[in-house]
Amino acid sequence: MSNFVFVIDTNKQPLDPILPGQARRLLKSGFAAVWRRYPFAIILKHVVSDPKIEPIQLKIDPGSKTTGLVLVQGNKAIWGAELTHRGQQIKNDLESRRAIRRNRRNRNTRYRQPRFLNRTRPDGWLAPSLNSRVKNILTWVNRLIRYVPITGISQELVKFDMAAMQNPEISGKKYQQGELAGYEVREYLLEKWGRKCAYCGVENLPFEVEHIHPKSKGGSDRISNLTLACHDCNQAKGNRGIKDFLAKKPDVLSRILKQAKLPLKDSAAVNSTRWALLNKLKETGLPVETGTGGRTKYNRVRLSLPKAHWLDAACVGIVENLHILTSQPLLIAAKGWGNRQMSTPNKYGFPTKHRTRCKAFFGFQTGEMVRAILPKGKFAGTHIGRLTVRESGVFEMRTAHGKVSPVRHKYCKSIHRNDGYMYAFSTNERVNQ
Repeated sequence: MSNFVFVIDTNKQPLDPILPGQARRLLKSGFAAVWRRYPFAIILKHVVSDPKIEPIQLKIDPGSKTTGLVLVQGNKAIWGAELTHRGQQIKNDLESRRAIRRNRRNRNTRYRQPRFLNRTRPDGWLAPSLNSRVKNILTWVNRLIRYVPITGISQELVKFDMAAMQNPEISGKKYQQGELAGYEVREYLLEKWGRKCAYCGVENLPFEVEHIHPKSKGGSDRISNLTLACHDCNQAKGNRGIKDFLAKKPDVLSRILKQAKLPLKDSAAVNSTRWALLNKLKETGLPVETGTGGRTKYNRVRLSLPKAHWLDAACVGIVENLHILTSQPLLIAAKGWGNRQMSTPNKYGFPTKHRTRCKAFFGFQTGEMVRAILPKGKFAGTHIGRLTVRESGVFEMRTAHGKVSPVRHKYCKSIHRNDGYMYAFSTNERVNQ
């Protein structure tokens, strides 16, 4: 079943979401019109004076790369989405700009005086790549509030982040002792080691927490001394030291020792933004509750749900039972609004091609979601994707399945104006209910 359809009345008052079949009947009978494609919302042609609304909770599972969003009404998950961030792209763009500017300064071709070096950052400052994650989530929280009568928000706050506020050293014994501690440690290790055995690389098996330096020989329970191993590798290693066990595999030994010392980059990004996001969510005026990452995994395992970001979001907080009424979450990818560069520099920092100031060609702009029906050629058929326009009228399209080019403007029909995001629907099989 697809996501429920959002409904607003003619005064733009949000009402309870309805089933797709009900929305189809309202549209065919002329009592409603399509208001928005992504997320799909309809607007009634009359005022609902005294609507009967059931409480709806918006649940959020913040992630470094992907954030899960779910609307839960009672014990039913009626709408889900996965929001993919572009923090790494922002970081790469800033590093590229910094390299070009540094190269230009070294050539003594500076066209302006350098800025003063004692600049200070305000309290709560976040790097642009991190700030974009917070703003993406807030954008969709505010957007959903406009279309759904949300009565509360639930956000995941993992245990090790809460412990870090009291003690910066979260990898010691104190971190591991607490409610749902086993789930917190295992989830951390699953992310750090890529959900596969550190020794043989096997996936999709039950893993065991393994001490790199054996505990019987003085090894600690610190996170930096733990890894994941399948049952066979764990038994084969026993209480031997890792150097002895991997004496004939120096490459694997070197990789494990290096990875054990490295911090978890994605977890660090989430840790840096989680509290900023919580404070921003409280500014919406809705009651905000939090749940630990261990509780989320505990609920998901207990309910026998597959691993997915949007299903993790549905399991945030205290969940007694849950019925998943949708199997096609909306996939949202942050793409931004372009940039302000008037020319594209080469690797030496010199401008190569100046851009035109005109943004629209043949009635289309870059970033629009369009439906293109191509009559012939390699990509003959119907395609839906995000458009990149050109002055020649021969465009390019990005779909969920890849790039489609060329796409001529006469075959395109706009279905959603550019709002900085690209949309698609998941083709996953129906989850267990």
